[in-house]
Amino acid sequence: MADADSTKTKQTGNRKEGKVYLVGAGPGDPRLITLRGVECLQLADIVLYDYLVNPVIAEHAPPTAELVCLGRHGRSKSKRHTEGERRWSQQEINERLVALAAKGKTVVRLKGGDPAVFARGGEESVFLHQHNVDFEIVPGITAALAAGSHLGIPITHRDLASAVALVTGHEKDSSGNSVDYAALAKFPGTLIFYMGVTTAAHWTGELIKNGLDPKTPVAIVRRVSLPDQRAIYCSLDQVAESLTPYSKFPPPVIVIVGQVTGQQDAMNWFQQRPLFGKTVLVARPRDQAAALGNLLAEKGANVICEPAIAIEPPEDYGPLDDAIRQASEFDWIVFSSRNGVDYFFRRLFELGFDLRKIGSTKLAAVGTATMAALATYRLNADLCPGEFRAESLAAELAPKASGKKILLVRASRGREILATSLVDAGSIVTQVAAYSSRDVAIKDVELLEQIDEGNVDWIAVTSSAMARSLASSLGERLKKSRIASISPVTTSALKELGLDVDAEASTYTMQGIVEAILATTCD
Repeated sequence: MADADSTKTKQTGNRKEGKVYLVGAGPGDPRLITLRGVECLQLADIVLYDYLVNPVIAEHAPPTAELVCLGRHGRSKSKRHTEGERRWSQQEINERLVALAAKGKTVVRLKGGDPAVFARGGEESVFLHQHNVDFEIVPGITAALAAGSHLGIPITHRDLASAVALVTGHEKDSSGNSVDYAALAKFPGTLIFYMGVTTAAHWTGELIKNGLDPKTPVAIVRRVSLPDQRAIYCSLDQVAESLTPYSKFPPPVIVIVGQVTGQQDAMNWFQQRPLFGKTVLVARPRDQAAALGNLLAEKGANVICEPAIAIEPPEDYGPLDDAIRQASEFDWIVFSSRNGVDYFFRRLFELGFDLRKIGSTKLAAVGTATMAALATYRLNADLCPGEFRAESLAAELAPKASGKKILLVRASRGREILATSLVDAGSIVTQVAAYSSRDVAIKDVELLEQIDEGNVDWIAVTSSAMARSLASSLGERLKKSRIASISPVTTSALKELGLDVDAEASTYTMQGIVEAILATTCD
């Protein structure tokens, strides 16, 4: 196995050659890719991924990498992705891999599941070998193993199954001669079929004809490990009916045949999570959505991240630069958000200063997230209110701030309550916009259709600005989903817009909004 930080290309004479990594992306959940798979993606110049691969996984590649889906996938997760109008043929893929390597590119060929299990990784590796292309195969979690774990089915069991057979339901030889159904019917363990939806009548019929009990229990699962995973439990003689017509239970589907399928009630952790089957829209800026999205996903939610707010550098750095140069002259620097912390100190370092520039100035943070952002710079907040909002920060700081010079680091827009309260308390307040906040219209057609069809259960609103942006972008559509608010201030903004709030966080944090959704959903 090559080291992740090894040289990307090799030199042969005057010819520069690249390398191809055949990487297993796992069954669907983007968190189930291996560490080695992520390392390879971080080296990539270009990523070619199958249409069933979760495109979020490709985002581990550098910002400069080209991300190409080899066929239609549906909605891309970012503008970085290029989607084909049709699925590429295997020969086209093989030839493209060789051509890119010949140009000195580091290529990640991202394949669903494991490259060596019904993913044609063997064909690609042989082609690369024949053309003297350096390559590495990185295993992934194949769908069969993931299906067992995510349905709560032990595909091996000391009392029920001592062996496992992985079988294709879509044979290259249409006569069916490549699969020995007589042997499979007598197999002493679990049979797991891939790609068997359209051929279900054939392979189930062959198993039964060759002696397998038609009442053998079966589990059929589609979209393994994803929040919309679905399962059907039936007997072998009911599989074809359950999968016909094709649209009833479309691929990707795995079928588990055997006595082990009866164990799912005791082990089915995945679908028992409290938000399983619920879809939540997180409208935070894309690079900040994970803080809330991951918490919701842990509870089983299908999380859609589509920003209604963009956080960007200030239009004019002049006022911020002046404030940074004078930082040590202030008695307090007050941060009203974690974005303020990040943009302030990032700019401080860009100007050539270090943390000594703030001297002995005291620091105040509006809440725990802002305090945690300060901690990443090895700084402790001297004040953080018990209730995480501007009014509470102003109330606790005011007695300490009379006659003091205060620098308030904030967004380009927002409420004036903090500055006004401090001025009323006798403080000398300088406000500076460390970053710009602007509205982003939600235009994704598929998302809008999901909202219209009632398929978005919750919309999480984490600021007043987000509330106004969502109202402007979605209008009456907002009333089709339940709304969760992060604080009374955000709730007030939503109600002013004529919207009902179904859940409000009691602690004004990402965890608080998740707990509010859980409390309302599980009532």
